[in-house]
Amino acid sequence: MNLQVINRELSVGSIDIAGVASSSLVLIGDADIIQLTSAFDTPPESLIIGPFVPLTPKG
Repeated sequence: MNLQVINRELSVGSIDIAGVASSSLVLIGDADIIQLTSAFDTPPESLIIGPFVPLTPKG
């Protein structure tokens, strides 16, 4: 996959993340290379796929 990105001005005031999946990436700013890998060391029958686990709110 080839992706062309044209950087322009970016301003982030705040980020609110309600939950995180088992495969997540949050990126703000520049990155020359992003390499994503995954490996499982458990047998497939022991893998439990369930709903997302929500993060506890601050305050």
